[in-house]
Amino acid sequence: MVDALLAGHGRFKAEYVAAERAFLDRLATAGQHPSALFIGCSDSRVIPELLTDAAPGELFVVRNVANRVPVRDDPDTSVGAAIEFAVEHLHVRDVIVCGHDQCGGVEAAFDGLAGIRPGSELAGWLAALLPAVERALAIETSRTLQLRRAVEENVLEGIAGLVTFEAIGTAVASGQVRLHGWVYGLADAALRAYDATRDRFVPIEEVRPDAGAGTQNRAES
Repeated sequence: MVDALLAGHGRFKAEYVAAERAFLDRLATAGQHPSALFIGCSDSRVIPELLTDAAPGELFVVRNVANRVPVRDDPDTSVGAAIEFAVEHLHVRDVIVCGHDQCGGVEAAFDGLAGIRPGSELAGWLAALLPAVERALAIETSRTLQLRRAVEENVLEGIAGLVTFEAIGTAVASGQVRLHGWVYGLADAALRAYDATRDRFVPIEEVRPDAGAGTQNRAES
């Protein structure tokens, strides 16, 4: 597999780098100026730059299992450090929490962490998803709909986690940053986004202009 990856790097240099040399030189000399922070899942099928058609330098990306956003006082500070850097130093204007259907982390939490070694780092990480799962179980009746809803509730949990950080709270209050909740559907390769005016996730084509700004209202309520 590593040989295939190295061969791919060779093609990257021969094709993409050769065609975009001037653009890459500007990125190297001018520094990064991404417009958005994208917090997504580590799932190998969900690639932020691919599903948004973003060029190098446009997204500041954080990926972890089940796209978790630990609250500010959580022992894990890596996501918080990325949030602070993106908002206070890179001055991103939009922060996106993006989950996806068929998320293995959400499904593991849904199944009570069955098969996950008790006391492991993974068990501790996924335990934080249980409140989102419980809300989904209280709302939906079938496993399929419950899992779909749990993914969405986990995204909203992430939005709520975002506003516990001073960097986010200050920037949102001043109108400098907007928060967005997305879910990517593996089956249809389509995004749906949280629309605060309807308090639900809708196809991205149906999102109203103020939906991004409204997401913070759900988080703060």
